Amino acid sequence: MPSFTRDDVIAQLKTVNDPELHRDLVSLNMVKDVAISGGQVALKLDLTTPACPLKDQIRSDVETAIKKIDGVEAVEIEFGAQVRSSIGSAPALPGVKNIIAVGAGKGGVGKSTVSVLLAVGLHRAGATVGLLDVDIYGPSIPKMMGAEDIKPAATENALIPPEVNGLKLMSMGFLMEPDKVVVWRGPMIHGVVKQFLEQVDWGELDYLIVDLPPGTGDAPLTLSQSIPMTGAVTVCTPQDVALLDARRAVRMYEQLNVPSLGIVENMSYYLCPECGHRDELFAHGGAAKAAEEMKVPFLGEIPLNAQVRKHGDAGSPDKIFDETADYVSEAIDKVVANLAGQVSIRANMQDAAPTLSIE
Repeated sequence: MPSFTRDDVIAQLKTVNDPELHRDLVSLNMVKDVAISGGQVALKLDLTTPACPLKDQIRSDVETAIKKIDGVEAVEIEFGAQVRSSIGSAPALPGVKNIIAVGAGKGGVGKSTVSVLLAVGLHRAGATVGLLDVDIYGPSIPKMMGAEDIKPAATENALIPPEVNGLKLMSMGFLMEPDKVVVWRGPMIHGVVKQFLEQVDWGELDYLIVDLPPGTGDAPLTLSQSIPMTGAVTVCTPQDVALLDARRAVRMYEQLNVPSLGIVENMSYYLCPECGHRDELFAHGGAAKAAEEMKVPFLGEIPLNAQVRKHGDAGSPDKIFDETADYVSEAIDKVVANLAGQVSIRANMQDAAPTLSIE
């Protein structure tokens, strides 16, 4: 018989805090199973996201805490994940736990590319993900996902988003001819965005990534007024002109009471594949500095790389993760993990919010 009990293990786990949420694992309901066999302890921990950026630190902290118990010889940890909703108990889109807008103060900064990378990265980590393209004037998501020839199915009351490589997709590009030009005023954009939100059956999703048009116009305004959002990601490049517009985008979200989940610096630098020389074509580090000054998270930097462009044009975004240089895929994974962490923080704030009970 072991000299310690399950209660001893739970007591030690109460001393281990999630590094981002700053609450102990027990109160966060992350401890699901504890089994003891001789001097061995096996337990399952449900993280708040499968893309948890601090999984290794949690593993180390748990092992250290449990091994303080006399008689413990080994600790085995199995990780699962249960993504939590950040938009309350009655979300506007049933079954969708988190809605993340991806925007930019200006065009040409790779906003749609980042939207695809975030969606694919979260899915590869194990989450259920949808990708909604409301970039009405330039819907590029179907091409980047290799889904140009796919059309959504329809029921009597809703559109069914096609599923491509595990992602549920919806885009204006599915509903228009490739060479057709959209010349619409604000009210028409407002109507389309509302239809995409209200008349698409997304099913159960951990994350819905929404690719917005660039700028600070009707689409982000409609989105923020129509549904409660987890928050917004702002994409920019390092040069001063792009950063000015990014700052305006962040301030717009503040005015709309949409939390800023962070800034991504895209095309941050170029590393020559032949000689390894690093060239900072658009300067470097401006987004991190701007994020610090505006007191919003900096999610990371994505380098300029030909393989990202190649696989985006070919509609094979998974290959960006599998076939590009390690420094590129690692940078993207870091941005994805940091975003997932920020969403978990928002969900924890929702869970921890005080409730008023009237008798």
